[in-house]
Amino acid sequence: MRVEAAGLLRVAPPAVRVPFDDEAMRRWIEYRPRPGRPGVVLWQLGVEARKAAHRLLATALRPHAFAQAMAIVALEEVLDRAEGYRRGRHSADYWVVVFGDPVAGGRWGWRFEGHHLSVTMMLDGDTVYPTPVFLGANPLATEYRGRSVLRPLAPEEDLGWGVLQAVPSTVKQGWSATAPIDIHSGPRADFIVPPPGVPAGELPDAARDRLDELVALYLERLPEDIAPAVDRDRLSFVWQGPQERGGRHYYRVQGPDLLIEYDNTADDGNHAHTVLRRPESDFGGDVLRAHRAERPH
Repeated sequence: MRVEAAGLLRVAPPAVRVPFDDEAMRRWIEYRPRPGRPGVVLWQLGVEARKAAHRLLATALRPHAFAQAMAIVALEEVLDRAEGYRRGRHSADYWVVVFGDPVAGGRWGWRFEGHHLSVTMMLDGDTVYPTPVFLGANPLATEYRGRSVLRPLAPEEDLGWGVLQAVPSTVKQGWSATAPIDIHSGPRADFIVPPPGVPAGELPDAARDRLDELVALYLERLPEDIAPAVDRDRLSFVWQGPQERGGRHYYRVQGPDLLIEYDNTADDGNHAHTVLRRPESDFGGDVLRAHRAERPH
């Protein structure tokens, strides 16, 4: 990862670099189509620099998650066509930024981001803080005569339904029939963590097994050596929205320093957001404050 970041800095313009202590930039993601992202945009880069940005992204994702990310990028062209080309969306409107200096043993990080894609990696020596990881899709599904053509977030959707189907009806009756309009965590670092759902220990074995599958799906977006460890016995799950396919719905998995959210609540249930977050250590947590406490400036 450090080698790829250094390679990007060699071939990209100076604007790709932002100071690590710029917390307003570092502790924020923007998965919506809005301006103001730090760094440089891919369409302004030459082929070598653009390839370096993609290689850097690939260091943070397993092959299947990297394929999802690239499909999400390509969907910008599909969405632009569906909107009649009014908003000028395009698949090169993604930004890459390096926070600090990627030296061995140092504190630095990077982000690859654009509409419906945001991957943040922060490092403190040998410790990697690999969240947030946001993947969205609009459209969630493209079909031809009832057959699926492209569903980049199909596992996140289908495994979520699998957990719901295995939860006892007595538990599901207490869940809201209305889904939130978006994920609760949003773009900020200092969001209010929502209340937990039903504890995993209160679920039957079939539901717990499917919940384990769902959590593994999100954790395994990340390479094995940086994926966080999770206490599966301390997880909880909640569903909001209709409990039959076709309606706008949302689910959430929580545990110690873990938050997984999925919403499919826009465009008649064909527009999804998913995120893996660690509320206590996203964006490197309080790495910089701890550093300043050790070495006052």
